[in-house]
Amino acid sequence: MRRHAVFLGLWFLGFAGFALFSGWAFFASSHIGDGWRDLAPIWPIVVGGVLVVAMLAAFLMWLAFYSANHGYDDRIDPDGP
Repeated sequence: MRRHAVFLGLWFLGFAGFALFSGWAFFASSHIGDGWRDLAPIWPIVVGGVLVVAMLAAFLMWLAFYSANHGYDDRIDPDGP
């Protein structure tokens, strides 16, 4: 149960951070320039960051399952079979 709470807490913090960033970017650009048009240079960077993190997470998950399925995570008995 504790792992679920940590996962949900981290997910919520990430989502809240993205929501705060989006709100700040919209608020700042609405007072400085052309509103949503000023956000155009920011969104490719945000999307690229999300994609890189997703690809890294997918690779690490694949690596964990690969090593588990091929016996790399098995404990070695020091006394032999």
